[in-house]
Amino acid sequence: MTDGDGAARAATAAEALGLAHTVTRHGPVRSLEEAAEARGLEPHQIVKTMVVRVSADDHRFVLVPGDREIAWPKLRALLGVSRLSMPSADAAHDVTGYERGTITPLGARAALPVIADASITGTVSIGGGAHGVALTVDAADLVTALGATVADVTELR
Repeated sequence: MTDGDGAARAATAAEALGLAHTVTRHGPVRSLEEAAEARGLEPHQIVKTMVVRVSADDHRFVLVPGDREIAWPKLRALLGVSRLSMPSADAAHDVTGYERGTITPLGARAALPVIADASITGTVSIGGGAHGVALTVDAADLVTALGATVADVTELR
């Protein structure tokens, strides 16, 4: 699968969900700050999609603002588990159909449950399924479209 296929899948999924979005394409970026600048946004408006492994066949998407990281105790408490892990790059690709750095819940191979951090508000940019591709959306619309659980699951980096 090429990066173009992933970008098309993500945009098609956004359209199918009725999610108003703008596609942004930019060259390689080396930091959160560069990504935000390329997308015309602030770092906290960049939303990373993390894949978390609950058990062998149970994964979740966690939407994390760019200036924050997962607070593992909070996420474990929300999910009622004592252990969580990040899958390997290969396992994440197998579950989502996207390689790391391009993962998005939009058009993913598996319709995983989504947890969105409560601090995600306003206009945000989420990965678009390919390197240098992002979709700018309204956070509330994204949460609704994905049927996401909203909870406080992050902390400042």
